Amino acid sequence: MAGIGVKLNKIYGRHTITTNLFGFSYSTMITIAPMFLVILAVIVMQAALGFAKVGYADRELYSCTVLYIFVFALLTASPFNAVLSRYMSDVIYRESYEDILACYYLGLFLNIVLSCTLAIPFCIWEYVVGQVALHYVLGGYCGYISLVLVFYSMLYLSICKDYGRISVFFLIGMTATVLLSLVLVKLLSWEVTFGMLVSLDVGFLLIGSLEFALVRSYFRENSGNYREVLGYFKDNWQLVITNFLYNLGLFIHNFVFWTTDMHMVVAKSFVSMTTYDMATCIAMFTNISSSVIFISGVEMRFHDRYKKYSEAVIGGRGMDIRNAKQRMFEQLGEELMRLVRIQFIVSVVLFFLCIIFMPQMGFGGLVIQIYPCLAAGYFILFTMYAAMIFLYYFNDLNGALATAGSFVLVTLLVSVRATRLAPIWYGVGLIAGTLVGWSVAYMRLRAMEKNLDVHIFCSGSIMKTGHGVQPSGKVYERGQ
Repeated sequence: MAGIGVKLNKIYGRHTITTNLFGFSYSTMITIAPMFLVILAVIVMQAALGFAKVGYADRELYSCTVLYIFVFALLTASPFNAVLSRYMSDVIYRESYEDILACYYLGLFLNIVLSCTLAIPFCIWEYVVGQVALHYVLGGYCGYISLVLVFYSMLYLSICKDYGRISVFFLIGMTATVLLSLVLVKLLSWEVTFGMLVSLDVGFLLIGSLEFALVRSYFRENSGNYREVLGYFKDNWQLVITNFLYNLGLFIHNFVFWTTDMHMVVAKSFVSMTTYDMATCIAMFTNISSSVIFISGVEMRFHDRYKKYSEAVIGGRGMDIRNAKQRMFEQLGEELMRLVRIQFIVSVVLFFLCIIFMPQMGFGGLVIQIYPCLAAGYFILFTMYAAMIFLYYFNDLNGALATAGSFVLVTLLVSVRATRLAPIWYGVGLIAGTLVGWSVAYMRLRAMEKNLDVHIFCSGSIMKTGHGVQPSGKVYERGQ
């Protein structure tokens, strides 16, 4: 369960070009490889099964089904992830590992209940109003629930720093997906889109099952302490809202454009705007390397400075605490600047490559006009998220909530206005929202740096608080 920082330090410690490239590849493989494996599996299936020859309506129904599966599985999982992550981290710190399964089971139950509550009415609408075949509706529903299980179980393995196993499970699952699709379509003569959808369902279910088995192999005892887990939701309600708002902000500008005259409706159920969604996907990939850069930096450098500061607070001298605090915030600033510098270079190179080659790959026209604004917006977005992670480090939950709330609100309002602008400005809502969110996060970090001593040493209470009848304020009674 060791973090990736130890491995990365060994790789980068040799200070050669080869080891730097290997370190970057290793970071990529264990952090964002699952997403690329899913995309690769979908592309391979489409190429091998002749997806392009399928009727337009069937192709769009399949594409919209997969899009909705991913978007809403991520959204329904988001309210639980941050709180359960904090609870599990606290459990690991105090070494009461028997509480982890209680957290896992309760969180999974709540997540599945929420996901089903939202999905079942939509599936009924899709079947009754959209006239989609019942077996296809069930295929989409099963894929959605399976992906919810995958996203949820990934949380626990990520906290255990088992990124490598996650990537291996996705490799197994997506390999099984491709092979099963060939069997269903080529040998059993299933309809292409339905065979691909069922194969994805099986692949996601296999990944989720492997993740569940690994969690059970790590933690075998269940304390049944469900009440304490529920208490974390009450005490850390800001985390629930913050994580949901951040994930909502990733898609809210898409939702706005889904309501415009340029949107497309499939089976009277699925709404999308293909050109804007495609530009969004490409823009996100342009900046996705920032996740690797940031995770590597936090694992290798900042976490060590944070740990030393925490140790100084527990048993160090005043001078040690001040020095550790100064070094920690210096490292924080360096990580943010390093992230911006490297990601800027990567994004500019990828941006020009996309501008040159996208039209030759069939992504010209409106997609290429929308793409630049969105690329700039996602560049700021990942930087803003890095600042939010640092706010979590300092337990500034209100600051993180203010960041996510301002990000979503401004993105929504400006995106509504952007629908009336020229296509090149369609993504300006994301730029405005991320700029405001980044500004809020930066100001909170600056305030935290100035007032960290107050935050650390003055936030507790000497006497344990309780509930009951307030005692009399009389101290003594003067004698006669």
